[in-house]
Amino acid sequence: MKESYNLAFLVSQTNYDHTYLMEMRAKDHAEFLGCNITKIAHVPGAYDMPIVLKKLLSLDSVDAVVTLGTIIKGESNHDELIAAQVARKVTDLSLEFNKPVALGISGPGLTMMQSKARIESFATKAVEAAVKLLKELKKLE
Repeated sequence: MKESYNLAFLVSQTNYDHTYLMEMRAKDHAEFLGCNITKIAHVPGAYDMPIVLKKLLSLDSVDAVVTLGTIIKGESNHDELIAAQVARKVTDLSLEFNKPVALGISGPGLTMMQSKARIESFATKAVEAAVKLLKELKKLE
């Protein structure tokens, strides 16, 4: 019997023309893989994800969280700061709650065109990563 997993999506609204498409692709792919999407949350930007991520991970109805966003290069190195902090906190919270958190956030250092080119791959690969991690953790029980 095929295992069904409960996923939550956490989506950044910065560059929403890209992240909305990421969300739609991720939904389609999760459905294709037989997963349930139990929660979808939106935050202003990737930097704002940790507090909502912590809440999602605390829910019994969530087996894993898929983060979706894109961090575009601006005139400074601000994108590098954001990406490093978000990646670190995502890892910390995944370990704290012992649940997978898939990093579907493209960047830093991307142009808008590079971000657009990565919409499909980051969305689907993040969903796949969450499912693969859940399957691997199940084997270790």
